[in-house]
Amino acid sequence: MSRSFSKMPHAFVSTDHIRSLFTEAMSQMYRTEVPQYGTLIELVADVNAGCLERDPALRERFASADELERIDIERHGAIRLGTAEELFTIRRLFAVMGMQAIGYYDLSVAGVPVHSTCFRPIDEAALNVNPFRVFTSLLRLELIEDESLRREAEAILAARRIYTPRAIALIERHEQNGGLTEAEASEFVAEALETFRWHGEATVSAETYKRLHDAHRLIADVVSFKGPHINHLTPRTLDIDAVQARMPERGITPKAVIEGPPRRQCDILLRQTSFKALEEAIVFSGDEGTVQGTHTARFGEIEQRGVALTAKGRALYDRLLASVRGEVQVGAGGAKAGAYDQELAERFKALPDGWDELRKQDLAFFRYSATPAGIAAAVAGPLPRDPEALVAKGYLAFAPIVYEDFLPVSAAGIFQSNLGTDQQQNYATRSNRDAFETALGATAQDELALYAERQAASLEAAMEALGVAGLQLRTLA
Repeated sequence: MSRSFSKMPHAFVSTDHIRSLFTEAMSQMYRTEVPQYGTLIELVADVNAGCLERDPALRERFASADELERIDIERHGAIRLGTAEELFTIRRLFAVMGMQAIGYYDLSVAGVPVHSTCFRPIDEAALNVNPFRVFTSLLRLELIEDESLRREAEAILAARRIYTPRAIALIERHEQNGGLTEAEASEFVAEALETFRWHGEATVSAETYKRLHDAHRLIADVVSFKGPHINHLTPRTLDIDAVQARMPERGITPKAVIEGPPRRQCDILLRQTSFKALEEAIVFSGDEGTVQGTHTARFGEIEQRGVALTAKGRALYDRLLASVRGEVQVGAGGAKAGAYDQELAERFKALPDGWDELRKQDLAFFRYSATPAGIAAAVAGPLPRDPEALVAKGYLAFAPIVYEDFLPVSAAGIFQSNLGTDQQQNYATRSNRDAFETALGATAQDELALYAERQAASLEAAMEALGVAGLQLRTLA
């Protein structure tokens, strides 16, 4: 089933349409640049098809929530920027695609010298058209201890321009006119794609690259190239354990453990795994001519998404995860992966593994809807005012709201694994949200507030459909 995109006034196309064009173009480009990504997409498609065929209830849940079609097109990417100006402009670029900055993530506490946000669509309809997300990080140059190296890195980054002049012009046109035409949208996608393209030529000498690399591999990745090449593009699977187990069959070596919560009946938040970063040939330029070298940055990643947790649920999740990571360390060889997985599953028994219990204990967010039986009963006479009573009678249904965001500990784990180290170097400086948002030129929105708004709006609409709108509803707990 194909989706049609309505045209806006003045023949402008929707931001959803532009986002879908960009997602497809990005996926095609990355498949060409990283052939294993194509293999990964095929594996995930096979696993997802098998899951839906074996579990009709799962298929029905996705279909009833209008989420079935989004699974195959769902992707998230990640880029790392070097300057405040680059971050400010990327916000404007993503706005053309209907994506806004959601959440603030400080990865420096896990040994990665960046802080980040997630650019994504917000409203449910836009998410179901195309939930493309980009985890966008800004290098924290103040964390480079070597002052001369820090100044050199600043100068290198200040001299580069990662956006084409035409991309900037089209962003400005979108801002001034309120949209882009079909022709302008196609041109914008082609121009914006240049920012994310891989370049095999470093902008620094081999000697400078080595000094940046010695300070931190990620610093070398951000500073040494003309642009912030997309470093992974991630499909969504319905069974990440199956993908992890079958990756070697396709010639892909997965990381030792799956990041995030353990396998559960009721998926929560986000689980992620990846294959090791590619060692890619690059050319350094210097006074003595060009020098051949290699760089390791880009990799393949897979994710499995579950329900968004409330503040209460997230606090419990964070506490349980921290208790395991503090006691069981997984080496690069994965020798203790089994022990880690076993301990993770045991600790997480403290978090209920049933949709109704998660809902009743106010641990997760749900979308409410009036059932046909409820609507029929409302015609016959007044219904109970208590949402819990309506749920018990089968008049009010609920379904999990998908977690659309990221987990800083998991992101750091993926980064560290694919930088070739499990070292947990903690930087002295910690969170600096104010500096990040100043560079961004906007406030990163609170993801928990957005989920709460979606839950409340769905409950209000469902109660109105059942003829009990306008009542003072108690908090579901």
